[in-house]
Amino acid sequence: MTTYILRRLLLVIPTLFGITLLTFLLIRLAPGNAALIKGQTGENGGHAMTAEVREQTIKLYGLDKDPLTAYGDWLVKLAHLDFGQSLVDHRPVLTKIRERIGLSVSLTGSALVLSYLIAVPVGIAAALRRGQRTDRMISFVVFLLYSIPTFVAALVLILLVAGGDYLNLLPMYGANSIDASEMSGPAWAWDRIKHMILPVICLTYGSLASISRYTRVSMLEVLGQDFLRTARAKGLSERRVIFSQALRNALIPIVTVFAMELPALIGGTIIVEEIFTLPGMGQLVFQSIEARDQFVIMGVVTISAFVTLFGYLMADILYVLVDPRIRFE
Repeated sequence: MTTYILRRLLLVIPTLFGITLLTFLLIRLAPGNAALIKGQTGENGGHAMTAEVREQTIKLYGLDKDPLTAYGDWLVKLAHLDFGQSLVDHRPVLTKIRERIGLSVSLTGSALVLSYLIAVPVGIAAALRRGQRTDRMISFVVFLLYSIPTFVAALVLILLVAGGDYLNLLPMYGANSIDASEMSGPAWAWDRIKHMILPVICLTYGSLASISRYTRVSMLEVLGQDFLRTARAKGLSERRVIFSQALRNALIPIVTVFAMELPALIGGTIIVEEIFTLPGMGQLVFQSIEARDQFVIMGVVTISAFVTLFGYLMADILYVLVDPRIRFE
């Protein structure tokens, strides 16, 4: 197992190299760059920079170099854990990411945990009542949720429960209220929770739908196995047969979904954070793409890719915990 983990960790290096190279080339080969955009509109809405200043900016950040040479320079800095400076406000990229990563992690983590807590029992219930009204209702709701785009769900929720023409129960934007700095600890925490409810719902329902379907299919395959008949013949209760015997053997496909859902949730935060004006990494990368801020984009992509690859490794480790018969030797 230790040897396998070491091999997987070493495999992260070429994988990250391929992801960052492709991303860097896409950014550099896209029309325009940060200096040209700032030169047209002016930084922070001010006067447009002169041609001389624009040329100095291009040389300062290596925007005049060919893409492969510029990527090599970026790799050298990355080896020293230096992600460079933002082309927009000249602040260190790591500082900007550090300010926002906590919100994105809490948002993604909450959505992932809630997805599994709700989806697994729902999938089990559908499998145990296969072909019955409960199964059909669950299947209808799940497919309906899966077909709704995230931005549509976000706009509908804002219209219905966040200050639209109907209810005004929850805030529609921001991570906290304007007067949050004056609140006590518990009041601040409750205010943050209220602001996170709608974004978490928008990130959760899609994952919930897919995980519940995987759970149902996996449970149906296990429920027909002979070892469950043997367990019932030995006098085990139905509850123990389902949750101790069947679910344990059905968890492997569900664990596999974990590795797929994590990058999907990370990508979904870009849309959700922008719609709800949440100052997280998703909003940061959206704004950086608009401004062609290549070093910020590369920093966010690198960290997101590493987290995704780590998620795949965690899924492999969970296989062994779920089924001790699996060995990676």
